[in-house]
Amino acid sequence: MQKKTFGSALIIAGTTIGAGMLAMPLTSAEMGFAYTLFLLVALWALLSYSALLLVEVYQRAERQDAGIASLAEQYFGLPGRFLATLSLIVFMYAILTAYISGSGGDLLSPIFAFLGDQAKNISIIIFTLIFGTFVTIGTGSVDLVTRLLFILKLIVFGIVLLTMLPNVTFDNLKAMPLKDFLLISASPVFFTSFGFHVVIPSINKYLNGDIKRLRIAILIGTGIPLLAYTLWQMAIHGAFAQTEFVRIVRANPTLGGIVEATHQATGSTLISRAVAAFSILALITSFLGVALSLFDCLDDLLKRVNIRTNRLKLGLLTFIPAIFFALFYLDFLNALTYAGQMFTFFGLVLPVGMAWRIRRLYPELPYRVSGGNITLFIAFLLGLLIMNVPFIIHAGYLPAVIGS
Repeated sequence: MQKKTFGSALIIAGTTIGAGMLAMPLTSAEMGFAYTLFLLVALWALLSYSALLLVEVYQRAERQDAGIASLAEQYFGLPGRFLATLSLIVFMYAILTAYISGSGGDLLSPIFAFLGDQAKNISIIIFTLIFGTFVTIGTGSVDLVTRLLFILKLIVFGIVLLTMLPNVTFDNLKAMPLKDFLLISASPVFFTSFGFHVVIPSINKYLNGDIKRLRIAILIGTGIPLLAYTLWQMAIHGAFAQTEFVRIVRANPTLGGIVEATHQATGSTLISRAVAAFSILALITSFLGVALSLFDCLDDLLKRVNIRTNRLKLGLLTFIPAIFFALFYLDFLNALTYAGQMFTFFGLVLPVGMAWRIRRLYPELPYRVSGGNITLFIAFLLGLLIMNVPFIIHAGYLPAVIGS
């Protein structure tokens, strides 16, 4: 039993820790470490709360492995399923675009510098062709590649922390925000870094709907990423003087800017290359996981409407829209912002709505998340706020983060 609970926690942690953490230093460069840590803890608490709401909702699910879209249909009918499915698909396309743009566009394009202005576009296409092929071949090939790259990612992440943490100074960690309300402006991008809700149905079935073990798995599984993100942010914010770091990433608001800042701050090519390697590995493993999920989601959706297809056509349907947006419209940070908006609905607003509905239908449920309906209402308002942050920034009422 304990092995299953711990294994479930690791699944949640593995799903949560991804390439979203790479954008954190860019969006939080002007915030300072203290406010960044506050935002991390606040979003961890908020998204752990929404995951526990799903545990509450699953008490009356028709099947233990029912997907979140199926739960939405159970409580809100076909409109609920439609909104849940639409938000999930748009979220996965947006975050897939971010990974393609970040890896192919930002980190690998220097390899093709000899191609001039077309270097970024060519690197995006080559990256997607190579790693998209593994997804199209099947889950087995993705599993094999992911295992190898995940181990390498952990090793390189350890090297990055061991080499950068000694450069941390307390004066750098004391830096304060350069603008007001940056906490709110950065929230959509940070939000994507705690996205694990899509695996809750599988975990619920694996643990046979055991509420106590589900709660433990969620709290441990989200606590591990919180610790990793805190160390990562401490290493970045603590190693750089804020003014210098902001100057560099303003000039180059990409993942390449973080690598450049690391080199200038430490003077070490080894450390900057370790950061670059970790960034690429994180992007690839996240790309494979999200692409496989989107591939299977589209396959299931087409089957529901009786459209027959094959893996090659599904591969094209999965990757062509993401390549198109990466080439012509969205960079890494902007794509992550759109993903954050969609995930806020799927991972926060929708669970709140379903919990509110189930509490009205079944007031005597064995398990109910603490906080009552007041906390539900506050979480709902926060979800609406985060979803609308990009529009509020565009209207000029909130400061823009670097790269937006």
